[in-house]
Amino acid sequence: MNPLQPLATVIQGSLSRGLEARLNPGVSVEELRVGKFMVIQGERHRFFGLLTDVTLETSNSQILINPPGPEDVLLRESLAGTGTYGILALTPMLMLVPRQAGTEREYPLVEAETEGQSPEGFELLPVKTVPAHFSQVYEARELDFRTVFGWEDDPGRRNFAIGQPLDMPVPICLDLDRWVERSNGIFGKSGTGKSFLTRLILSGIIRKRAAVNLIFDMHSEYGWEAAAEGKSFHTVKGLRQLFPGQVQIYTLDPDSTQRRGVRDAQELYIAYNQIEVEDLALLAGELNLSEASLENAIILRNEFGRDWISRLLSLSNSEIQEFCEQKMGNKASMMALQRKLTRLDDLKYIRNSLPHNYIGQILDALNRGIHIVIEFGSQSNLLSYMLATNVITRRIHQAYVHQAERYLQSKNPLDKPRQLCITIEEAHRFLDPRAAKQTIFGTIAREMRKYFVTLLVVDQRPSSIDSEVMSQLGTRITALLNDEKDIEAVFTGVAGSQNLKTVLAKLDSKQQALILGHAVPMPVVVQTRPYDQRFYTEIADPDWSQASDTEVLLAAQQAKADLGL
Repeated sequence: MNPLQPLATVIQGSLSRGLEARLNPGVSVEELRVGKFMVIQGERHRFFGLLTDVTLETSNSQILINPPGPEDVLLRESLAGTGTYGILALTPMLMLVPRQAGTEREYPLVEAETEGQSPEGFELLPVKTVPAHFSQVYEARELDFRTVFGWEDDPGRRNFAIGQPLDMPVPICLDLDRWVERSNGIFGKSGTGKSFLTRLILSGIIRKRAAVNLIFDMHSEYGWEAAAEGKSFHTVKGLRQLFPGQVQIYTLDPDSTQRRGVRDAQELYIAYNQIEVEDLALLAGELNLSEASLENAIILRNEFGRDWISRLLSLSNSEIQEFCEQKMGNKASMMALQRKLTRLDDLKYIRNSLPHNYIGQILDALNRGIHIVIEFGSQSNLLSYMLATNVITRRIHQAYVHQAERYLQSKNPLDKPRQLCITIEEAHRFLDPRAAKQTIFGTIAREMRKYFVTLLVVDQRPSSIDSEVMSQLGTRITALLNDEKDIEAVFTGVAGSQNLKTVLAKLDSKQQALILGHAVPMPVVVQTRPYDQRFYTEIADPDWSQASDTEVLLAAQQAKADLGL
């Protein structure tokens, strides 16, 4: 298609329902795909929107009663564009308007300006009106994409190319500064590439230094390397290989990490005295804990303090009986709690006590700008994953709250915490309607950026996540979803989402995603950026791609000195 040739003519519509445009003669309906970025040239403004549906229409119902046969080529061609035609459903999202009233200059439809430069004297605004009747619809050009989504090298902005449009080799950029301001979500059914999308985003954040990341790597896919999907087995690089001087791996299963050939991973352990009653409440389903057991856990905590679990596990039946008589506890519930907590001994990373504060070590690394990947190895069952993730995040969030409060009091830039982005998989386990009210992740999602901590939730069942949490997610990147409940959940709190549901349902099963929200000016469908050797070359820190361990250490020390730490 010629980008300067109008594709369709606006015939009717409204601001709430969207526009209808009739295809111009000579334009085949088969050349247009749902999700395509379209431009509508009005009398005064230029509108940007999405193609959300395509319909076949006729000017006379008699044509359908007696349609031309396969051999009536001449008749079909004679009817095309007059008796039969296509209707495009368009949803305008933005409009380009003059910055000053009375500006005569029109945004050019021809290559009158240097390609790749945004038009001066104009600004992008949300759509507040509609173009006039018979306005012409055009295919978007490179200049249009740059005007709306920017470029990776735009000065003063941390833009990151996440992919390109379905039919044009032009980068679509996320504004990473806006991305890290709020909690975000990556959704899609199993096998659609959520992990690859997540690695792309995390690589961009590290490369552009937009925030520091804490990644709970349930399936060991983000740290060192991961298996790629396809007929032949091969692996892709993890964040530690791409950014050896900026990413550190911690492991809850050192044996598994060594077997996979991961280099320089730090061991991580959790002591019983770091587990709180609130952490066990999250695991009530996995441990089959009753309300009575949790109430007795509170009695034990009030009596023994942080060491209550170790003390409970060491009590005999007679000692439990005596304790319950003195402290108004329930012996049966307390014995059931003791019995069920013995399952925690099966977790390789649990210790009775620790001489070293591993969580404090992680927090210190985050404060120095080191990105942390926590691998679970063979400890990736839900009990193990949910316990460790909740315990570690609760303490790091507490520390960030204290830092943020100190910064708000002092106003000293040196006291300002680094923006932290916490990535969790199987997010609905922490954020379902019941758990979201009591887990630390529900608190972080609701508080948003108040304490400089946000979430990146990765999940295949967004319908299981609390609707209040979903409404707080700033940006959503969604691969293919088939379940109607999941599709409905993705658009929670999104105005005018009805037309976008059709777009989402028509995505390919691989390397396509719908992006909408705070980090992009308007919803857009992208062919996601390949995570391959070319990407490694473009994204990896060139100073570190061939660095030795000694060079990494020296540069890390220099970076620490530069930050005054």
